Amino acid sequence: MKRRNFLKGAGLAAAAGTVAMPAIAQTQPEIRWRLTSSFPKNLDTIFGTAQTFAKYMADATDGKFQIQVFAPGEIVGGLQAMDAVQNGVVECAHTPLYYYIGKEPALGMGTGLPFSLNARQLHSWWHFAGGKEIINEVMARYNCTSFVCGNSGAQMGGFFRKEINSVDDLKGLKFRIGGLGGQVLAKLGVVPQQIAPGDVYPALERGTLDAAEFVGPYDDEKLGFLKVAKYYYAPGWWEGGAMLHLVVNQQKWNELPKNYQAILSQATEAANNWMLAKYDAVNGQALRRMVGAGAELRTFSPAILEASLKAANELYAELSAKNADFKKAYDSMVAYRTDVLPWFQLNEYAFDTFMIRTRGRA
Repeated sequence: MKRRNFLKGAGLAAAAGTVAMPAIAQTQPEIRWRLTSSFPKNLDTIFGTAQTFAKYMADATDGKFQIQVFAPGEIVGGLQAMDAVQNGVVECAHTPLYYYIGKEPALGMGTGLPFSLNARQLHSWWHFAGGKEIINEVMARYNCTSFVCGNSGAQMGGFFRKEINSVDDLKGLKFRIGGLGGQVLAKLGVVPQQIAPGDVYPALERGTLDAAEFVGPYDDEKLGFLKVAKYYYAPGWWEGGAMLHLVVNQQKWNELPKNYQAILSQATEAANNWMLAKYDAVNGQALRRMVGAGAELRTFSPAILEASLKAANELYAELSAKNADFKKAYDSMVAYRTDVLPWFQLNEYAFDTFMIRTRGRA
């Protein structure tokens, strides 16, 4: 009798196992998304970050979550990536949020304001000082949510067809620059142009642009700017650590199983780390190659930097006075920056400065 009961119990357990397996499988649906990037395919790091993210998603789900990555122009233009997500044309996009300050100036803080934070600080502000909540509260109004998915580190100041020695030299300068950096420079007489990356070279070549900034040496070399503008300036004070995002359609995000949501949020973080590490590995080599090819390195003068900082602070005061969302994001960033800079000055800055000064001794 006991043996018969045991066999019945074993049979029920086996049956339960056969039922449970399909039930588990049902929580792992086959999902196919499309991602539109704001960056051309030949930029293997910044475009490649979206491809890397897509690979991480496929690897972590045994191929069940597939994301196809499209370059600008294949579905929409590079500056329309968020619009495509908002309207449900694609499920997600890889793009800098400062492309969309026309929708809401506060989104500029999602990428990083001029004279704000470096890459590490911006990432920390996003996760631990309210940045994610502030920006995604704005994004929700556009049927989107966003995840950190890449950072360039401090960018270069761009290629110029002529030397820029004084603030007066900025007046009338037609400069390809995105985000609020263009609005800051406009106060100093610059004529900012927001042009998609693939259109910058021909504009410089024709002379319809006098200067252009993009990211840093590795990408700038690939885009060929040196062929038409030889003066290469540093630093790109408008992007001390430019953060990129995976922008996801809110409805599509809500439809994902919880485990897929968890995988996606971690895959974007991994892709973020991949991009920053890759740029750190390749920018120095690219810079040396461009100098060897004739690039003339310059730094913005202290007078230009001081005038730009003054103009930036004036712009932020104006935006804060008329836009509550911008004020909320800006005040949060300033409070965080005030808190962390003394620590960076005491330790990180001191260490980096010493190592740079003594690098030839090894």
